[in-house]
Amino acid sequence: MIGYVTIGTQDMTKAKAFYGELLALLGGKLVIDMGRLALFGVGRDKPMFGVCLPYDGQVAQSGNGNMVALAAASNEDVDKLYAKALELGASDEGAPGLRMPTFYGAYVRDPDGNKLAFFKMG
Repeated sequence: MIGYVTIGTQDMTKAKAFYGELLALLGGKLVIDMGRLALFGVGRDKPMFGVCLPYDGQVAQSGNGNMVALAAASNEDVDKLYAKALELGASDEGAPGLRMPTFYGAYVRDPDGNKLAFFKMG
């Protein structure tokens, strides 16, 4: 159902480097680069994650209550994504751990302040 989702950035070079390395852990790569918009994924026919400079030219802002959740194959992969994000300049919003009996998750904010979750259900 989801084709793609985008989050704003102030620095495309930095954002592409951050997400290029981070999403590689999930098998993702840069699929489309249009200058002010870069989309990452496993292919054009699958849902993609994008970073962009806002079209209106205003400052990119992270939203209160907005979050992108990235599914991992295992709890260990959640741990790896969390550690890689911090290594790449993200800030901690909640260390990896069991949040409820069937949900293992971790939370960070990317260098632009956008909130991400890494999770494994089941």
